[in-house]
Amino acid sequence: MIKTILFDLDGTLLPMDQDVFLKAYMGGLAKKMAPHGYEPDKLIKSIWVGTGAMVKNDGSVRNDEAFWNTFSAIYGRDTRVDEPIFEDFYRVEFQQAKDACGFNPMAAEAVKAIKAMGYHVALATNPLFPAIATHSRTKWAGLNPEDFDLITTYENSYHCKPNPDYYRDILATLNLKPEECVMVGNDASEDMVPAALGMKVFLLTDCIINKENKDISCYPHGSFPELLDFILAL
Repeated sequence: MIKTILFDLDGTLLPMDQDVFLKAYMGGLAKKMAPHGYEPDKLIKSIWVGTGAMVKNDGSVRNDEAFWNTFSAIYGRDTRVDEPIFEDFYRVEFQQAKDACGFNPMAAEAVKAIKAMGYHVALATNPLFPAIATHSRTKWAGLNPEDFDLITTYENSYHCKPNPDYYRDILATLNLKPEECVMVGNDASEDMVPAALGMKVFLLTDCIINKENKDISCYPHGSFPELLDFILAL
């Protein structure tokens, strides 16, 4: 019996071209941090190195610790005192990155319709961002953090997509079995992983990412109307 629907965020509930979004995001962060002694190119490269550490996280530390341990190894331990400046960036300048994203009212409508059917919903977005940034992007999609039973962020996660342990962590946190969930996402590689765990999946194709050129015919797929039909038929 299905109890919970897991949603990806970027490219799923929040339409976006990842390259356009990342350019706006990284550009804004570099501009914010330059007056504080962070050379833009080195900063951006270091952010990516820290991101890689989170993606490779083996679960021994939280993702935020994996990031900051790596980032501090590049810039020096005193870098941690600048965390409030980075947080201020997400609270203020990061909001301009909304202009690099689209908006589809059907996303919020689908989440609310699914909740009205009696299902719980969780936001299974790759936990590479702090909560303040993830909550902002949730609002850009026309939703509120309170709409979800769980939102994965780098402060509460120990793994990342496409590691199956990321999904196992969610199941453990929500006390659910794979067969009690559906994962909805736009990335054929990252978001369809839990199918191997026994979870139902749905590939949202509006902003599909399929870097490995997978045959998506093996997955239920389509846009929001097809998603709602799929959920209704469960």
